[in-house]
Amino acid sequence: MLSLLLGTLAGVILGTLSGLVPGLHTNTFAGVISAAAVPLSLVFGAEGICCLLISCMVVHTFLDAVPSTFIGVPDADTVLSVLPAHQLYLSGNGEEAVRLSALGSLFGFVYALPIFAAFYFILPLFQTEIDWAVGLVILTAAGLLIVYSKTPAWAFMLFLVSGILGVFSMRFSYFSFGVFGAGEVLLPLLTGLFGIPVLLHALNAAPQTVEQKFSGLFVSKMETVTNTIKGTVAGAVVGWLPGFSSGTANALLAFHKSGDYESKNPRGYLLATSAANTANAVLGIAALYAVGRMRSGALAAAAEFPLPNIFMLLAAAGIAAVFAYILTVLFSKTGKYMAKVNQKMLSASVLGFLIILTAVFSGPFGLMLLVLASAVGIIPAKLGIPRLYCMGAIMIPVMLFSLGLLQF
Repeated sequence: MLSLLLGTLAGVILGTLSGLVPGLHTNTFAGVISAAAVPLSLVFGAEGICCLLISCMVVHTFLDAVPSTFIGVPDADTVLSVLPAHQLYLSGNGEEAVRLSALGSLFGFVYALPIFAAFYFILPLFQTEIDWAVGLVILTAAGLLIVYSKTPAWAFMLFLVSGILGVFSMRFSYFSFGVFGAGEVLLPLLTGLFGIPVLLHALNAAPQTVEQKFSGLFVSKMETVTNTIKGTVAGAVVGWLPGFSSGTANALLAFHKSGDYESKNPRGYLLATSAANTANAVLGIAALYAVGRMRSGALAAAAEFPLPNIFMLLAAAGIAAVFAYILTVLFSKTGKYMAKVNQKMLSASVLGFLIILTAVFSGPFGLMLLVLASAVGIIPAKLGIPRLYCMGAIMIPVMLFSLGLLQF
């Protein structure tokens, strides 16, 4: 019990840091924890370290809504929620956006629990068939996203170009070498596609002060339940399919026949994507125990230790989710202070920070990727098409890998 509580509390602290600091991810902490396994085991024990890693992963899925809303810097899981969150922020409802994200994550955790049992006991029986169908599922999803866009030709070109960049990044990822060893290619790739263009636009835009207010959550109970169930199901699908990520789930959630769902219904989309991210993290635990599949760096690091009883990790995840919800609601109030900050100075500072972070963790190759990805990321605003088609950078490599056409 002591290991559970100490590990979970430490994970909440680290998850809060990784969630609030742009560019910092739980995978970064997972690498540090793996390297310091011996001394940490003396303090937390093997079970405590596993609880630390799981709680850090869960808390991050809640708190990362804060920088993606108020600063516009995403990570791999929040890339497509940036624009809807900013849409609410620019209308003075930034606090509501963050609270909606927190609520979506909390519902996603709760709804993921009954699915957890099915994942653990039933899906391993069909694992071979699931693995075979992944590439076809992605191909179908990508086709629907493109066909139902307002400009299919431009959507296809953007999807293809970003996909080529994604293949290049992952195929030659061994060139990425930072200060702490092997580098990370997703950091510069996703930051360039989704973060840098937002910051550059803020630098060139006319100064504006948006007074933030909070008058409640403008969604009905039915909308909340419907969207969070939809997000949990999407998170469950990508939580088991190999090669899928929460970013892929969010791209699927953005699909809507009548147009750009994330722009027309930002509140519902935030609820759905937040639920997907947290459900994906929680259900990754089931995948680890059932078939030994490690869905994230945190789970890969946990697998290096003797795994405790699965209910112990679920308890750690549940405690972390409660703490994370409270912390996210508290940090949602910072929007009032962010409105008073010089946005150009803030954007310039964040831009510089991300460049330095890329240099430290990914080296010269990462900086090159950052420039290339930023050039591609500027295209959607120039053409007036949704940025979600830049998710080809993730979907195309995964599709080719799943079909056996590409090896990394």
